[in-house]
Amino acid sequence: MKFLGAFLVALALVFIESSRVVEGEGVADITMGSSMEYPEGIAHFPELGEIIENMHNSNESAMENPEETGPYIEGDIKDDGEFYRKMLRNGIMNHSLRWPKGRVPYVIKGSFTPQQLAIIGHAFNEYHRNTCIRFRQRTTEPDYVSITNSGDGCWSSVGRMGGEQVLNLQSPKCFSNYGTTIHELMHVLGFYHEQNRHERDNYVRVMGDNVKPGMMINFQKLPSTSATAFGVAYDYGSLMHYKSTSFSKNGKPTLVAVKTSPEVSKMGQRIGFSPGDIKKINSMYKCS
Repeated sequence: MKFLGAFLVALALVFIESSRVVEGEGVADITMGSSMEYPEGIAHFPELGEIIENMHNSNESAMENPEETGPYIEGDIKDDGEFYRKMLRNGIMNHSLRWPKGRVPYVIKGSFTPQQLAIIGHAFNEYHRNTCIRFRQRTTEPDYVSITNSGDGCWSSVGRMGGEQVLNLQSPKCFSNYGTTIHELMHVLGFYHEQNRHERDNYVRVMGDNVKPGMMINFQKLPSTSATAFGVAYDYGSLMHYKSTSFSKNGKPTLVAVKTSPEVSKMGQRIGFSPGDIKKINSMYKCS
C-alpha cells in the first residue's frame, strides 16, 4: 500500500521545471521540460530533473558502470547458449534482428519505484527526442520487451529475438546512473559494445595482464561480416563503450587509447548519447 500511495502521488505531481537543460560536451543535450512524452504507465517524477543534474555533476569517472560487472557476455549481454556461433552470421547487419519501423512494444513487470519508473521513462524519451525509435506499451504484438528487476544485474539480448525478451534492470543497482537504461535499450535495438568493433585495435589496446582471469572473452572483437558502424568513426565517447578499467583485477587500465583525442576522457561515460550513437541509430533504422 505504501508503494501504491507513493506511485499515485508521483503520477499526480505532473509539473516539472520547464526548459531545464543538462549539457555535456560531445554528448547530446538532455532537455527536461514540458515537451517530455512519458509513455502511458510510466511515472512522471517531478524531482527527476534535479536528480539527473546531480548525477551529471557527480564524479562519474570514479563510479563503476553496473552493466559492466555482471556474469554475462561482455557483462550485460544475455547468452542464449549459442551467442558466439550466431554472432558469426547475425548481428546488427541482419535485418531480421531489427524492430520493424523502429517500433518497440514493451511491458513492465518489475516492482520499480516511481523514481526508477521515471528514469525508464526518461530513457524512452531520449530515443523519442533524438531518433525515430518509438517505445510503446504492448497490446497484442508477438515480439516485445519485458522490463523487469527480478534477476541479478543489468542485461539484455542484442536485437529483436522473437516473442518475449527480457531487459533486466536490477534495483537499485542499475539506476546508479541514468545512462545504463539507455545503454541497455541500445542492445535491445541491436547494438554491440563499441570496443568490440573489428577495427578497435587501431583505437584502443587491451591490457591483458590487468584483466581478471577468464574475462578476456569480454574483449573479443566482432567480425566485420556481422556488425557495422554505419560509417561512424570509432567513438571513445559512445554510450556503448567500456570504461578504461572494466574487468580489471588490480584497478589498472584494461583499455588504453591509442589515439590522442579529447573524447578519450569520456570513455565509459553514462551521461547520454554521443552524437555518433544518435547517427548510428538513425542510420540503422533509416530515420529521416
